[in-house]
Amino acid sequence: MTQPKENRQRQDTPHYERASGSWGSVRGIAKVLLDQKPGPGVVQTLMRQNKPGGHMCTSCAWAKPAKPHLFEFCENGAKATIWDLTTDRCGPEFFARHSVSELRDWSDHDLEKTGRLTHPMRYDAATDHYLPVSWEDAFREIGSRLRTLEPARTVFYTSGKASLETAFLWQLFARAYGHNNLPDSSNMCHETTSVGLKKVTGSSVGTCVLEDFDHCDMILFLGQNTGTSSPRFLHELQKAVQRGCRIVTLNPVRERGLVEFVNPQNPSQMTLGSPTRISDIYLQVRPGGDIAALAGICKHLFALEETRGGIIDRAFVAEHTSGFDAFETRIRDTSWDEIERVSMLRRADLEQVAEIYARSERVIGIYGMGLTQHVHGWLNIAMLVNLLLMRGNIGRKGAGISPVRGHSNVQGQRTVGISEKPSLVPIDKLEELFNLNIPRDEGWNTAVAAEKLLDGTMQAFLSLGGNFARAIPDQSRTDKAWAGLELNVQIATKLNRSHTLVSRDSWLLPCLVRAEEDRQSSGPQAVSMEDSLSHIHGSVGKRPPASGWLRSEPAIVAGLARATLDENPRLRWEHWVGDYRHIRDLIETCWPDQFAAFNARLFTPGGFYRGNAAREREWKTESGKAQFTAPKQLCALGEPPAGEDMTLVTLRSNDQFNTTIYGFSDRLRGLEGSRDVVLMNPEEIARRGLHEGQRVTLECAVGDGIRRRVSGMRVTAYDLPDACIGAYYPEANALVPLSARDELSGTPAYKGTPVRILTDPAAAEAGLP
Repeated sequence: MTQPKENRQRQDTPHYERASGSWGSVRGIAKVLLDQKPGPGVVQTLMRQNKPGGHMCTSCAWAKPAKPHLFEFCENGAKATIWDLTTDRCGPEFFARHSVSELRDWSDHDLEKTGRLTHPMRYDAATDHYLPVSWEDAFREIGSRLRTLEPARTVFYTSGKASLETAFLWQLFARAYGHNNLPDSSNMCHETTSVGLKKVTGSSVGTCVLEDFDHCDMILFLGQNTGTSSPRFLHELQKAVQRGCRIVTLNPVRERGLVEFVNPQNPSQMTLGSPTRISDIYLQVRPGGDIAALAGICKHLFALEETRGGIIDRAFVAEHTSGFDAFETRIRDTSWDEIERVSMLRRADLEQVAEIYARSERVIGIYGMGLTQHVHGWLNIAMLVNLLLMRGNIGRKGAGISPVRGHSNVQGQRTVGISEKPSLVPIDKLEELFNLNIPRDEGWNTAVAAEKLLDGTMQAFLSLGGNFARAIPDQSRTDKAWAGLELNVQIATKLNRSHTLVSRDSWLLPCLVRAEEDRQSSGPQAVSMEDSLSHIHGSVGKRPPASGWLRSEPAIVAGLARATLDENPRLRWEHWVGDYRHIRDLIETCWPDQFAAFNARLFTPGGFYRGNAAREREWKTESGKAQFTAPKQLCALGEPPAGEDMTLVTLRSNDQFNTTIYGFSDRLRGLEGSRDVVLMNPEEIARRGLHEGQRVTLECAVGDGIRRRVSGMRVTAYDLPDACIGAYYPEANALVPLSARDELSGTPAYKGTPVRILTDPAAAEAGLP
């Protein structure tokens, strides 16, 4: 299809000429291999990755097929495994050479590149160094300290990598200790999904399974960069395109993975074949303009209904939905002028998308953090659900809504109790099983925890993986607050910035990675995780541990719990850790419908499906039906930027996974080297009186009286919409206020923060305030 000029890549700005995948991915893997020098077993580990009976990747949460490819890993998945299996070590000798104050000035990349943590360590304020300790001393001292603190002022954070077994024990430890302060990485990315989808469909997760991608006629992509975030998904997209499925993408950034793909699994395509074009239509919507764009598509569907009839599935709408009349009135009353102004897309292009949608029998809506990380992110999701409901595209084969999650088990952790909301957890069952009295007060999510850190309410922070201090908003303010905590415990595999922001009593507890053998008293153990499509997979590591001092995450959680809690014969921590099958039995007992025969089904090829009521058209909403939403505004930002303001969209590079920076190549965007860049289109650069290469300061434009700045940013021309800038996450997080978050879920507005550009040379070079 010949596309309008606006739908094609600008050639006068940096871009990647080749297709995603192909030899570029191979070279990307080779570069990290040479850099990290993993042990000789890395090839065997990669060949087992994401396969039944193998180990599940610690990178993205995309589905694992029942019949895997020969190489069932992507570039970023391989990088994550190689990163884990490096031969570099970060042990007592390293910490003896480097003070914490020195390490605080190191880059994210350099901190993690020091290698695997090998020993439990305690921070010594007198020398400003981490010193080695025994596990027994660490558990005893931390437990003793926790006993003196108020449980309600303590946070147990979880990153998205921890297994279902670890997550279950972690939330049980927190609740037995006496609080529901269980923020996790989902709060910073897809919590808007958990809250927004549940509000309108009754399910907090997507409705699709892998088979649906074999039957859909159209896929609508919004705000998700699958080429970098979940490249194995490109296999399903390629197959869909080859059988005639139409793919339409709405995204402010032109991401190469959704333009063209060469399959590294296909020798003929790698050598002689042409790339597969992924998106039929690619529209660069304004950040925050998705509500308006979707409203435009819906508006044209109503027009087609008038002229042709049979466009809207009236029988489905009548039987299964509520709120349709108010939604229809709102869309019909919305002018095309307003839709075009807010979305910055042409009416003709949106009408073309509506025409494709109207002719498609089975449609899947895909989205990522480009929809969730806005102050009205939940409304983005509600509008996408509106569009799908109009033609009955939820609850049947080949159709549905499918958020693409990031971390490998971030969805699963919420499933087994990592939630600050007691109403979402079987508290009565936990109390009955373990003879506990669990508080029913709602705990702190990530944003609230950061606020409690700032105002001094938080006393202790225990982190099960992750890099919380670097991932949260408002870093120029929060970085200084960590010193005021009574206790800071970090369970980790590698050094990161969070470990350098020490508190009065700080600990580093090193753990195994998923690819390593986890041997307990009953022998080698398996763990499990849930993918984006609600399937549960078992995982077994085979590599020798990086250090004899390492312990598994479940063993560390159990050790902390035993040292902290009063004696309770029903809390059998040692028994559970001796054989993880016992933990899975507990999960099954607490969630019998979703985890029936958990141990027996652990290694089901392709995973076992835990079910989804909305997929069966059982709507667990307040009305008992799927809910149409009449949008109160068309912009997820509240209002599009005006005057000097621009919208900041934070980006992850091709050489990155969340806060882990593997290198300084953003190959798929044609960008190399420094991450201290601010991207904007050439016309915007000229309009603002700037020039390429100029150093500028970015300043948050939220009017709360707090100055938030990031300086020394180099102006770089790039293919973006007007009044929009791109900058890398997590470096730009200091510009995002804690107050700028989704109104229902609290997810930070990393994809829609108002900023201004300051050109004073002194300010540009001054660094953070």
